Amino acid sequence: MRARIYKPAKNAMQSGRARTKLWVLEYEPESPRGIDPLMGWTSSSDMNQQICLEFDTAEEAVAYATSHNIPYQVFEPHLPSPKPKAYADNFRFDRKVPWSH
Repeated sequence: MRARIYKPAKNAMQSGRARTKLWVLEYEPESPRGIDPLMGWTSSSDMNQQICLEFDTAEEAVAYATSHNIPYQVFEPHLPSPKPKAYADNFRFDRKVPWSH
């Protein structure tokens, strides 16, 4: 029963950054999901997949995992590189694609 500690990425469908500041501890699946023969839904017998713990820092998540003897793996977040933009760049003379018709 191994756990993942990571910082969630921003939702691709929204521009907001809600729920991306906390660190998450989730368990890796122990068994693959199966298909229910009657309804065709996917199901699993692993109840640890439903547990999702949130922490303010990665150190708190690591301390929790070590105090409860949970093997873990920490994934560092990929931070986007800021790209400087200016409104005046739309009107530069050396622009590759013309701005107006």
